[in-house]
Amino acid sequence: MSRSVYDFELASIDGHNKISFKSFKGKLILVINTASFCGFTKQYIEIEKLWQKYKDLGVIIIAVPSNDFGGQEPAPNDEIARFCLNNFNIAFILAAKTTVKGKNAHPFFKWVRENYGWLASPKWNFYKFLIDLNGEPLAWFSSLTSPTSKKITDIIDKNLPKAN
Repeated sequence: MSRSVYDFELASIDGHNKISFKSFKGKLILVINTASFCGFTKQYIEIEKLWQKYKDLGVIIIAVPSNDFGGQEPAPNDEIARFCLNNFNIAFILAAKTTVKGKNAHPFFKWVRENYGWLASPKWNFYKFLIDLNGEPLAWFSSLTSPTSKKITDIIDKNLPKAN
């Protein structure tokens, strides 16, 4: 039986809490695998802009640091958190450093591969996965797609939760 995205949890960067996808039912969820020392790291600026624009409209953003590509996230979680706060003043959700590829990939990223297809599984840092209001795969974007690109914001705008 295929698992639901709502079955997954990620460890929080603080090391004390869990990030439960179940708590985001009825919201759009954007998950991005990240790294502090990557050519795409400046995307944190755009991710934060996206967060500020959509956080009150039912969009959740979760960054998942990973050291899987080029050893570009070597620091422990507390240093990653400080780096993100001090350099980019991020306010969106930051998970603990997580394996995103291969046989040891976190179950969420195995789910990504099963549900979005092999092409969507992260090939580098800053792959983006958009999950719809019902927990179903909606779209994915490679590292090259800017978080604030029209390609992403158009899909978000079309799929925002309806106001009651």
